[in-house]
Amino acid sequence: MPYVERSKTVAVDPQTLYEMAKRPEEFPKYMPDVKSIEVIERGDGYSVTIWNVEVAGRRFRWTERDEYDDANRIIRYRQVEGDLKRFEGEWRFDARPDGTEITLTVDIDVGMPGLAPLINPVLQKALQSNTDRMLEGIVRQAAAQTP
Repeated sequence: MPYVERSKTVAVDPQTLYEMAKRPEEFPKYMPDVKSIEVIERGDGYSVTIWNVEVAGRRFRWTERDEYDDANRIIRYRQVEGDLKRFEGEWRFDARPDGTEITLTVDIDVGMPGLAPLINPVLQKALQSNTDRMLEGIVRQAAAQTP
């Protein structure tokens, strides 16, 4: 069951980045692995979205619920339906003297225990690469929007 945690620091204020991450429907514009995201519900402190993503040449689709912790600038997400047995994690936006440290975690279980010893190392590397590209995408987009 691969778990990935990646961080990146950017010279943009945490609230700006947090607000960007609360608009996942815009991710496909600047995150190449994210093919489409459709918001199907928004409520007080949450959203539900349908994701289509490509990881290591394979397409994955799922419905995700995001919970927004505005006070701490944390977004917790989890798959509620989809291709994987479990898919969850969080985005964190922590103020630092030189800007914001963005941390993205992914915890995944593909649901094939017999193949896990073969699949998990490959999936771990693919998730690290995918997570890095997502972080780089949001950093580039924030830099382009910041005067």
